[in-house]
Amino acid sequence: MKVAYLVARYPAVSQTFVVGEVLGLRRHGLDVDTLAIRRSPPEEVLSQADREAFQSTYTVLPPRPWHLVRGHGRALVRDPRGYISTLLHALALGRLDLRAVLWQLFYFGEAMVVWDQCERRGVRHLHVHFPNVAADVAMLVARYGGDGWSYSMTLHGPTELSDVREHRLPEKVRRSAFTICISDYTRSQVMNFVEREHWTRLPVVHCGIDTERFTPFPDDGTRASPPTVLAVGRLDPRKGHSLLVEALGRLAREGTDVRVVIVGEGPERATLERLGRELGVGDRLALPGAVGQDEIGTWFESADVFCMPSLAEGLPVVLMEAMACELPVVAPRLMGIPELVEDGVSGTLVTPGRADELAAALAGQLTDPETRKRMGVAGRERVLAEFEVGECARQVAELMRAVAAP
Repeated sequence: MKVAYLVARYPAVSQTFVVGEVLGLRRHGLDVDTLAIRRSPPEEVLSQADREAFQSTYTVLPPRPWHLVRGHGRALVRDPRGYISTLLHALALGRLDLRAVLWQLFYFGEAMVVWDQCERRGVRHLHVHFPNVAADVAMLVARYGGDGWSYSMTLHGPTELSDVREHRLPEKVRRSAFTICISDYTRSQVMNFVEREHWTRLPVVHCGIDTERFTPFPDDGTRASPPTVLAVGRLDPRKGHSLLVEALGRLAREGTDVRVVIVGEGPERATLERLGRELGVGDRLALPGAVGQDEIGTWFESADVFCMPSLAEGLPVVLMEAMACELPVVAPRLMGIPELVEDGVSGTLVTPGRADELAAALAGQLTDPETRKRMGVAGRERVLAEFEVGECARQVAELMRAVAAP
């Protein structure tokens, strides 16, 4: 059975789980083509898996004039009424907002190119992650395609749930064959804005990781001094890294010898560097930049504790990766995270936005190696039980087989 994954950009550093899911579906017997609205820039293609995905993915933009003419020409000849109806529907989605109408016109233009590619490849079902431009385009493709065509969607949160109207989420959910929610928390939020009859098409399927790739590291009894707290994520205010730097300042004042490494890149770099200097811990803070999946294991191996200080998260894959490596974790008690981390068992949960609680949790783990070991083992067991990519991909494959025609 053939399906296509349509993504805004593919691959992307912050969405490695999509590459893993596609590979998992292929292992479960699905023939998966990948299409992207825009070409990924070089800084997003950092691993061998990313490079292979990049090479095999068809991108709509920058536009190929012949593909644009061919797609629209074939669609108009095949079904003139459907073509005009889909165009009018796209414009209506703009709700008389001139800027939104213009964007919908672009989406319609892209949709006919995607429809043409799917038609040529024998694909009748599209799946998208996130309700962004890819979801708009997929919805238009399925509408124009008519009987036998469908699309589905995976919702993560929290970004897409922060502005339901802007993303036109109710309509996208209603028109989808099914909408996967990555956590029970996400599902509960979607249930808020769609009617009860749609709830049965809101399955919960976790994102998963390759637990054979992320494994515990041998412990030779020697660790680097001082101990290292690791965080991984885009340097963005929503990731809360400034709270971790504040916590580092508190720990230093209390006499705890520790260094913090934040792996990632983004607009918050200068702010974090300045805050580190102001708190007198600039020499204890390292910002090595973004790395690909081929390199991330080295950073997990060098860490003693993994910390996620985010202010908003869905169900973070990097937290699963750290736990699979038997790293004890400290994370905020918000959204889907408590469905992954059991407080006091597989990690420590803290109140979001509280640098003092973050510092106390880190100090508690750093000074208690037996607790770290126990939490690390429990964390890996938790990931193996519910967040292994093969099993997660199998669940997605079953959902697709139920709605997509061979």
